[in-house]
Amino acid sequence: MPNKACKFRLYPTPAQKILLAKTFGCVRLVYNHWLDRKISQYKEDQTALSYTFCAKELAVLKEVDSISLQQSLRHLDQAFKNFFKRSGTGFPRFKSKRNRKNSYSTVCVNQNILLSDGCLKLPKIGPVKVKQHRKIPASYVLKSVTVSQSPSGKYHASILFEYENQVPERKPQTFLGLDFSMNGLYKDSEGNEAKYPKYHRQAEKKLKREQRKLSHMQKGSRNWEKQRIKVARLHEKVANQRKDFLHKRSREIVNAYDCVCIEDLDMKAMARSLHFGKSVHDNGWGMFTTFLKYKLEDQGKQLIRIDKWYPSSQTCSVCGYKNPETKDLGMREWDCPNCKSHHDRDLNAAINIRNEGMRLISA
Repeated sequence: MPNKACKFRLYPTPAQKILLAKTFGCVRLVYNHWLDRKISQYKEDQTALSYTFCAKELAVLKEVDSISLQQSLRHLDQAFKNFFKRSGTGFPRFKSKRNRKNSYSTVCVNQNILLSDGCLKLPKIGPVKVKQHRKIPASYVLKSVTVSQSPSGKYHASILFEYENQVPERKPQTFLGLDFSMNGLYKDSEGNEAKYPKYHRQAEKKLKREQRKLSHMQKGSRNWEKQRIKVARLHEKVANQRKDFLHKRSREIVNAYDCVCIEDLDMKAMARSLHFGKSVHDNGWGMFTTFLKYKLEDQGKQLIRIDKWYPSSQTCSVCGYKNPETKDLGMREWDCPNCKSHHDRDLNAAINIRNEGMRLISA
């Protein structure tokens, strides 16, 4: 059975905020304590402490939800498994108290978590007022909740539901190729551009001004805390604008096409570039492809990833001639030496990506 997460805004009372802060602190304490124990144990006799061993010795704090502490141990155990699988996540690190982004997870057991009447009932916290912007179908089964606090001080709950979904996979009839664009997010095989507004660059001047004010204040003072929240809200606004734009564009594409073809790019390597790293971070291509993937799957449609070494920009989409001169990224338009066709670099690449995706589907 598939799962779906729904995120809602929480409005806890002052007393509930204190309880949430205690829970965040206890979860962080448990994680750091057992990470230190695991490191010491391995240095001592080259053995590893399992989750079962840690859970047996876990001292349950009555003030907070015990399941959230167990989940913290599970997250630590999974972090070590990911590290030894060499998945690129790195060695588990201690959680800092100075990190303004806090979260904890808990599991629904015997209806200890309920969402009803505009409130979310949480273990040890009680009913918290929630802004429920969507109706949850009666067939959905609540499985777990992750409560988080953003750096700006806002609280959110990401609720995981399990539901039955038997969407038949449909045979693709309409295809669209997307070529990644550094400035406008993408250009598709129909010649359309996303025209991403570059929200971070729009807010860059204001961000610099507010961050400069923050750097001149005494750290830890009341004015410093007020200014820190102001800066955090600016960053949060940019992130929300970006996410809103990507959701709308991905929805338009999914409603219009059965299969979307993209290149499987290494965005982390591109983001490390000195020339266009900021543009890669700003347009959020990785987030965009994630939105495309789950929205297509919900309707039985497909997202096809083309090998990143496929020469989409070098190949003529008309005759298939491979032009090595187009390796120069500054060449935005070119004429095919073989068939004399004139090409826009990005449009030609998007058409080639679409054609390669169609070939992979039919193979």
